[in-house]
Amino acid sequence: MSTATGPDTAAARTTPPSPATTDAPVTGKAPVRLARRRTLGWPVRFALLCLVWGFSFLFIKVGTQGFTPVQFTLGRLACGALVLLVILAIRRERLPRSPRIWGHLTVAAFILNVLPFTLFAYAETTIPSTLAGICNATSPLWGMVLSVVALSEDRPTRRRVAGLGLGFLGVLTVLGAWQGFSGTDMAGTAMALGASLCYAIGWIYVRRTLAGVDHSPVAMTGTQLLLATLELAVVAPLFTSLPTSFPIAPLLCVFALGALGTGFAFVLQYRLVAEIGPTTAQMCTYFIPVIATAAGVALLDEQLSWNTPVGALIILAGAALTQSKPRRKG
Repeated sequence: MSTATGPDTAAARTTPPSPATTDAPVTGKAPVRLARRRTLGWPVRFALLCLVWGFSFLFIKVGTQGFTPVQFTLGRLACGALVLLVILAIRRERLPRSPRIWGHLTVAAFILNVLPFTLFAYAETTIPSTLAGICNATSPLWGMVLSVVALSEDRPTRRRVAGLGLGFLGVLTVLGAWQGFSGTDMAGTAMALGASLCYAIGWIYVRRTLAGVDHSPVAMTGTQLLLATLELAVVAPLFTSLPTSFPIAPLLCVFALGALGTGFAFVLQYRLVAEIGPTTAQMCTYFIPVIATAAGVALLDEQLSWNTPVGALIILAGAALTQSKPRRKG
């Protein structure tokens, strides 16, 4: 649930990021086209990316059983930043030097990393990881609404409006609206939906402020995660104290989600975008809630009523419609 928006390609200009596309701002640097490989290596890497992000919600659930949400999020950010900074050092790339870029990345770090990561961590203290993963899938729906208001080049079509309505019908189905939302912690669900909304807001912000920046996505993301770590470290003492113990399973989840989901996964996704194109790479978004649900049920023994998978499918169908483009005539 922590990918980068990647290069400002035609597809990226109309598609809001998923959690798999939210660690890095949009840059103007075109992707370096890798030579087409004759092997099936990219499907394996695509599947690995889906698994890492799909298991993110399980990692959060287990991690917050041993650490407070703020402690867990701070550890996650620090691990992710460290991984990308090491990669930059190996590549001998420099961080941006422009005060303007650092200023915008400071805002982006809060909107795209600190706030949504913390909200998801708090949400999963009261809701199942399966529900959090499904709420995360609403990001394209929020993005469609906001892009119509904030981005003049995005015009609503009947298909996209229908997708929006269908998506939010799916949300109501997941929550069991006909039962008066009984059995659902509304505060936790609201935080998970709010985290998804943050991704859409952050996407709009970086599109408006950082498009065309001539720095590699790894450098921009590394800087953003470094700033996010510093931001949360400053305010963390107001909400929590230092951990008094370090239980092994939650600690491993911090490292796994930080190093893999917030660090290596971004590099993996960027290579996939360069190799197979953004449209195919972004299909990972639709596998995340499926994997999150399967992991929560199989490994955490979370209960699953009929309306949860049905509502999730409706949400994904609506999200797909909001990202579809009308066919060209002639």
